[in-house]
Amino acid sequence: MAQETTSSTTSTLYANMVQAAQYVMNERAVIRPLVRNVNMVGTPGLTAQIPVFPTIASAGVADGTALTNTEYTTLSKEISCAEAGVMVTLTDLAREAATEDLAAALGKQMGNSLAEKIDTDLANLFSTFSDQIGGSGTELTADLIFQAGSILRSNKAPGPYYGVFHPKQIFNLKKQLANLGANTIPNLSDVGNIALREGIVGVVGGVTLIESTVVAENDSAGNQVGGIFNEDAIAYVLKRDIRIENLRVPSVRGEEWVASVAYGVGGVMDGNSSRPGYGVGITVDANY
Repeated sequence: MAQETTSSTTSTLYANMVQAAQYVMNERAVIRPLVRNVNMVGTPGLTAQIPVFPTIASAGVADGTALTNTEYTTLSKEISCAEAGVMVTLTDLAREAATEDLAAALGKQMGNSLAEKIDTDLANLFSTFSDQIGGSGTELTADLIFQAGSILRSNKAPGPYYGVFHPKQIFNLKKQLANLGANTIPNLSDVGNIALREGIVGVVGGVTLIESTVVAENDSAGNQVGGIFNEDAIAYVLKRDIRIENLRVPSVRGEEWVASVAYGVGGVMDGNSSRPGYGVGITVDANY
């Protein structure tokens, strides 16, 4: 029979789906590459201990005088890992009627779903930073970006700095940089010209700004908490990379496909220990 499911067709289906899911999950992640990544694959246990190193100060010393010992106590943050996954049933009829590689398309969707789940969990940590600015109804402006940058520099957070905001949050900043709505249009800055021409903000005040829809609504008024941070503010702990499994279900004439990953996220240099924070949460309006 031309339409029968054989081990060879299932193998091809599986290979295409896994390849697509792995590629998309790694490539579509926005926040994950910007934070500290810890690999626990193959390591016993579900909890990672992330070290938080103290700062030490140097002092002048006279010739022949012994230095005073400096206490150096390392703190740690514990991050627990758990599973996240998605299941889709692919029926024989849907696959047989498809005009394109349905397995690859499904793999892309599952990989994108897991990447978005991880980034959403990371973005939810912005509201846990000890340093919070902005407020309900506040528009995102260059002033807030500079303010957040000054807080991080005051906390001795090393660069580079990244800022992640919802597109609706960053809309007002683009409008400000392009001077839209004004009666006269003066000479724009380089960043303003790029925002006007390409719709991209780029770097403002030493902060690389990125738009992502994973920055979720924080309250009923439409305010959302974006964040500006360096890579040590948050950690992503990988316990098990993406895994795809399938099970034939004769009663529905199809196969169940399950994609899962095991990971954990948590604040590290978030200002909630004895160390200053390396991240700033910014509550701003997400309404046009």
